[in-house]
Amino acid sequence: IGSELCRQIILAKPSKLILIDNSEFNLYSIEMELMEIAKKSEIIIDISSLLTSIVQEEEINSIFEKFKPEYVLHAAAYKHVPMLEKNIFASIKNNLFGTINLVNSSHKYGVKEFLFVSSDKAVRPTNIMGASKRISELIVQGFSEKTIQKGNNTETIYSMVRFGNVLKSSGSVVPLFKKQIQNGGPVTITHPEITRYFMTINEAALLVLETSIIAEGGEIYLLDMGKPIKIKELATEMIRKSGLSLKDGQNPNGDIEIISTGLRPGEKLYEELLVDARAEKTSHPLIYRANEKFIVLSDLEEKLDELDQSIKKQDLKKTYEIMLSLVPEMKRIKN
Repeated sequence: IGSELCRQIILAKPSKLILIDNSEFNLYSIEMELMEIAKKSEIIIDISSLLTSIVQEEEINSIFEKFKPEYVLHAAAYKHVPMLEKNIFASIKNNLFGTINLVNSSHKYGVKEFLFVSSDKAVRPTNIMGASKRISELIVQGFSEKTIQKGNNTETIYSMVRFGNVLKSSGSVVPLFKKQIQNGGPVTITHPEITRYFMTINEAALLVLETSIIAEGGEIYLLDMGKPIKIKELATEMIRKSGLSLKDGQNPNGDIEIISTGLRPGEKLYEELLVDARAEKTSHPLIYRANEKFIVLSDLEEKLDELDQSIKKQDLKKTYEIMLSLVPEMKRIKN
């Protein structure tokens, strides 16, 4: 998502684009690609590629102090649900406390607009990835509410956009299915009834940018992702589009078999986009608004301090307790 946002942003000809990534290879790759786009489109732009992590508070502060960015689009997160279930503390540090660092710096250095890219997994989460995203939403909401109370029009506009799975993004099932089909199968799904919302990277990034135009502050925006589809149907369609046939009870001589491996820790059969609010229409036909409940920033900060201490002590039980107190609709994760 971050890379595609940059591909689309550069065409708007900003004077400067600042890239932050903790992967040297990914940062190098997108920098080279963006420079090529700029060359072909005859765009003059200053691109700064910074190899760091959003968990590095001092470095993030230095970046904001040096470059004084006007717009921050935060799409940095660990996303792979099963991997995050095995790395609880690292996941919370990156997804949650990394967000805190970015929000604090945005507030301190007078960013015009901060847009947080969230996930449908934040709704009634059953995994660490979703819970960290939901608490991050609460952080952004808390900062927004504090800003709005000041009544100062020069303050940062904080908003969030929540959507489902993005085809061909990192962690997407599409590259996995493609590889499995190329290897002769089987294609593995976790459950025959599992469903997900899907959208292309291009469309998702474009709608994220259009959300930033209509954002007023404190809202959670939802992207219209159409109807959810069964992962099994997606796998079946990919097999057929590869010129192969599905091997099952009705066609035992088919080419590729689909097998179910069972739901993984923290995995839902289906995802949702709303916690407890109704979606309202906006000026854009594919973007909806939800004004959901939030926690006053002072109360939230107290809990976050406790969470920080529990992580430093590697106290898993206490970490879960604090997260459950912040997100009571979360179902306790079994490990």
